[in-house]
Amino acid sequence: MSDIVVPLTFTDAAAKKVKSLIEGEENPNLRLRVYITGGGCSGFQYGFTFDDEINDGDLTIENLSVGLVVDPMSLQYLIGGTVDYVEGLEGSRFVVNNPNASSTCGCGSSFSI
Repeated sequence: MSDIVVPLTFTDAAAKKVKSLIEGEENPNLRLRVYITGGGCSGFQYGFTFDDEINDGDLTIENLSVGLVVDPMSLQYLIGGTVDYVEGLEGSRFVVNNPNASSTCGCGSSFSI
């Protein structure tokens, strides 16, 4: 049996948070979309939104019956990374642990390659 390689990890903590947020929206078709845009203090920044559309070429990862969606352009910067949800002194938020980032800003929302 061959193992399926998933290019991006969607943690249980992130999936549980997405699931609870979707329940509040009363739209079971929503998924968390993670994307990369230009800008931020390090050159690129991460973005998160809820989306009920899957576009051609999007990667969908399921965990705990909820989905994470990434467009092909953003995926190239996220391969090998992890989308997580953390709660700490800075507050609670979705975060990306990205092994491709050569540097990140202090808040963790922007990075450079």
